[in-house]
Amino acid sequence: MKTPMTNRMRTSFHCTLYALLMLVLLPGQYSHAQDASTVEVMIQTAEGDIRVELYAEKAPVTVANFLRYVEGGYFDGGSFYRTVNSENDTGTPAIEVIQGGMAGREPPFPPIAHESTRDTGIRHTDGTLSMARAEAGTASSEFFISVGDQPGLDYGSSRNDDGLGFAAFGRVVEGMEVVRTIHGKPADGSVDIPYLNGQMLTEPVTIEVITRLPGHGGTQ
Repeated sequence: MKTPMTNRMRTSFHCTLYALLMLVLLPGQYSHAQDASTVEVMIQTAEGDIRVELYAEKAPVTVANFLRYVEGGYFDGGSFYRTVNSENDTGTPAIEVIQGGMAGREPPFPPIAHESTRDTGIRHTDGTLSMARAEAGTASSEFFISVGDQPGLDYGSSRNDDGLGFAAFGRVVEGMEVVRTIHGKPADGSVDIPYLNGQMLTEPVTIEVITRLPGHGGTQ
């Protein structure tokens, strides 16, 4: 004998069915919460907050390195100190980024292996977080954020003689207005390297703290 369904049971059943349909019909709205390979961090600066997602599955070495700096508090009190734009850049092709990190302090960890965009599939589009480097395999603590799409930083570009590009590993999801504010600040700070003339911020923007946001997965 079947038990009749009460109004409360019908309501509960319909709500559950609706939720399941939304998961099927609108997967993009739920994928972020379910993606355990994505880690989120908040970069709190003197100009405002920048929320970033890191792609631990695609760039495991680079993300793990960045997180150990974050969780060790090594970025706290650092700064965004460099702005590169089409007017002050002497490299080819010209790029637009802001660069930050530990602001001249000695990195506590050794450099990491280079994860190119060819291997990770993470391109330097607007808001991409990537590692600064000299030779491939020398990246450690300093990072930059792309302002606008920057294909010149991807694998195969002539920006670097080696053609390996830079190691992208995350993307800004909130706070690009803060990034653009920093990018537009005056840059006439003194430098010892002629290549950087006109790129060092007159007043670096303090990174107050970078924290890993709770409730987001990924590897450490």
